[in-house]
Amino acid sequence: MRQLPPLNALRAFEAAARHMSFSKAADELNVTPAAISQQIRALEDIVGVKLFRRLTRALLLTDAGRVALPALTAGLDLLAEGYNDMRRQEDAGALTISVAPSLAAKWLVPRLEGFRALHPQFDIRIDATDRLADFQRGDVDVALRYGDGQYDGMEVRCLMSELSAPVCSPALLQGAHPLRKPADLRHHTLLHSQWRMQHAFAPNWRMWLKASGLADIDPEHGPRFSEDVLVAQAAIAGQGVALVGQVVVAADLRAGLLVHPFGTPSDMRQNYCYYVVYPQEDATRPKVRAFRDWVLAEAKASDPA
Repeated sequence: MRQLPPLNALRAFEAAARHMSFSKAADELNVTPAAISQQIRALEDIVGVKLFRRLTRALLLTDAGRVALPALTAGLDLLAEGYNDMRRQEDAGALTISVAPSLAAKWLVPRLEGFRALHPQFDIRIDATDRLADFQRGDVDVALRYGDGQYDGMEVRCLMSELSAPVCSPALLQGAHPLRKPADLRHHTLLHSQWRMQHAFAPNWRMWLKASGLADIDPEHGPRFSEDVLVAQAAIAGQGVALVGQVVVAADLRAGLLVHPFGTPSDMRQNYCYYVVYPQEDATRPKVRAFRDWVLAEAKASDPA
């Protein structure tokens, strides 16, 4: 069993003895000079000897203080080295990202090689789920979520604002009832994202049809899917018209698998964004900071808005 006094008392003495100043020690340890003096007096009471001679305009080490200082400095340096070793080990490990399946499949995963090239020391783990991340368990380092940004105790940065618009297969621009104007939706199937129908402020067909003045089209009718990516796949297959976020379908639009049937999409942003989310106390962790900075730069370069 090691017989040790409180670590804060040892740190206060070592800093004051190294600087020969309570004020400079206080600045280094981000406390007040009075706190340094109190810690040192407590240490002197524990060891039973004086460590400083306090003169009017000077501070001198006693023999006991002078003998102890080199070993304490070396010991605290070793503690700091051990702590840094632990941090380096932790930050060289896995980086676990919780992300909604649609955003993972259509946006994040195709770009991850760029992050790996910049930061090969991090092993990436993707947890594709819509469940809220449990940061307390330590299973997740950072999350990408779509919402209003209200996450208590979390550091939140807007990744990309959401722009939702109708998309369909190019085949629906032809045929007996070609899509030319919003009123033509009367002759086509509406494809729905279940989560959009359940959230009052999420862009959905109910909102879009109301904004377009199409009160005679049933905004609830049509197949429902749990994810935007599934809605997009149904649209690619020509099964109907989807209202999805443009981040999810950007690659499909570029490839010509989907088109905007009504020209330039109207902006349906609400107060919702895709956010990068992590605990406030983790903001300085190297792997969290590296991913945050990279993903924000990627979003800025790729945001279709």
